[in-house]
Amino acid sequence: MTIGSHLKETDIDHLTRIVGRERLSRGESVRFLHSHDESFHKPCLPEVVLWPRSTDEVSRIVAHAFQQRIPVTPWGAGSSLEGNPIPVSGGIVLDLQEMNRVLAVRPEDFQVDVEAGVVYKDLNRILEAEGLFFPPDPGAAATVGGMIGNNASGIRSVKYGATRDYVMRLTAVLSDGQVIQTGSRSRKCSSGYDLCRLLTGAEGTLGIVTEATLKLMGLPAAFMAVRATFPSVDHATRAVFEIMRSGVTPGAMEFLDTDIVGVLNRDRGLSLEESPTLLMEFNGYSERGLEDEMLFVSEICRDNGCLLLDRGIGPAERKRLWEIRHLTHESIRRAHPGLKSLSMDVAVPLSRYSQMVAHIKEIVADLTAYIFGHAGDGNIHVVVMDDPENEERWARVEAAHSRVVSSALSFEGTCTGEHGIGLGKKQFMAREHGESLETMKKIKALLDPRGILNPGKMFP
Repeated sequence: MTIGSHLKETDIDHLTRIVGRERLSRGESVRFLHSHDESFHKPCLPEVVLWPRSTDEVSRIVAHAFQQRIPVTPWGAGSSLEGNPIPVSGGIVLDLQEMNRVLAVRPEDFQVDVEAGVVYKDLNRILEAEGLFFPPDPGAAATVGGMIGNNASGIRSVKYGATRDYVMRLTAVLSDGQVIQTGSRSRKCSSGYDLCRLLTGAEGTLGIVTEATLKLMGLPAAFMAVRATFPSVDHATRAVFEIMRSGVTPGAMEFLDTDIVGVLNRDRGLSLEESPTLLMEFNGYSERGLEDEMLFVSEICRDNGCLLLDRGIGPAERKRLWEIRHLTHESIRRAHPGLKSLSMDVAVPLSRYSQMVAHIKEIVADLTAYIFGHAGDGNIHVVVMDDPENEERWARVEAAHSRVVSSALSFEGTCTGEHGIGLGKKQFMAREHGESLETMKKIKALLDPRGILNPGKMFP
C-alpha cells in the first residue's frame, strides 16, 4: 500500500547529493522490504530508502525533510512486533544499519560508545573479550538504535532491567536537523532534565538516535540453569512470586505454558515434559554460592508442587535452551503456516501475575493462542495465530486483545512491557495515561512541530 507522494525529483536530487546514488533506492523490492516489520500490520511503502553513514548525513537529510515537510521514519532491523517502524505516511525511510561501528570500548569505565546500527549480539561478542556484556536481550537480531527506540528488555530484565537503564549518553538528530548530545559518561548525574530517558522508548517520534554510550556489566563467573515443571499454571506462577519474594534474584526467569512446550518439542526436536514450565538461570561469583541459592529455590519449587527439577545444565545445553526460548515466536509461526500472529505484550505487578495468566487463559480459550513471558518482572506475552483477511475471525482476535489489555490495566499494569506502542497499542494510550497523554502530545509538538518524525505512531 502506498500513502500519497511527498518527494519531488528535486528532493531526490538533493538527497542523492548527501548520500550518493549507491545509498539511495527507489526500487520496489527495497521499498517493500522497508514497508513492514514482523507484525500483522499491513505494509506501507516508503517513497525512498536511504542508508546514511554518519550523524552529519542524518542531520542534512532530516533538515531537508523538515523544510519540505517530508515524513522520515528511522529503521533498525525491522524486527519490531507492533508496527513501530512501518512508514505509514510514506516519505523517507532512514535505514541506519550502515552506521554500525563500535566507536570505543572503555572497559575501565564499564562503557561502550556505539553507532545506532550496531546489532547487540555482535556487540556482546566483541565485549566478551573484555569480560563485559550489554544485558538487555530481546532475542531478535535487533540494533542498538531499535532497542533504544522501543526500550527493549528481554529474558534478563528480571535482574538487569531494560535498555533505558543502560543508556548514559545519546547523540540525536531533532526534527529540524539540529544535532544534540544528552547525558554524560558519569555514572551519577543530577543535572537538568533526563533527555536520555525521554528519547529512550520514544520510537523515533521525538528525535533520531545516531550514537549512544551504554553502561556495561561484568560477565558472571558462574551460572546454573534450571528447568522446573509444574502440574498447573497456578502452581508455576505462584512459585515465581515466592522465589522473587524470597530475595533471590535470578538472572532470567521465563514462564512457558504447556502448549508452548509442545510446539518447541515438535519444531526443535526436543523431548521436554509438556506441562507448565519455568526456565531459570542464576549467576554469581562462585558455584558454592549458587548451590546455596539453589537449595532455597528447590525448596520453594517443591512446596509449589514441582514435578521435575532439572538443574546444573551444562554450558552447551544452557545456550541451546535460551536459543530455543528466543525462537519461540518463530516456532509458533512455523506450526501455523499461512496464518498471521498478533503478539500481546502486557505487564502487571508481580503480585497479580498468577491471576493475570489465569485470566488470559480464559479470554483466549477458544483461540489458537500461546502464553509465555518474562515471569520474574510480570511481563506476559500472548501470541494468537489467525487470518487477518477473515474479518469475522480477526475481530474475535482483536476483541480478545482488547480484553487482555483492559485486564492488565485494571491490575495497574501496562499495555506493553517491552514491544512499544507503534500502531498496535495506540488505542490504549488514553486509558493507561489519562491526562498525562496530553503532556506527551505537547512534548511531541514542541520537538517535532511539523510532525515528520515517524508519524502515525504512539498517539491515538
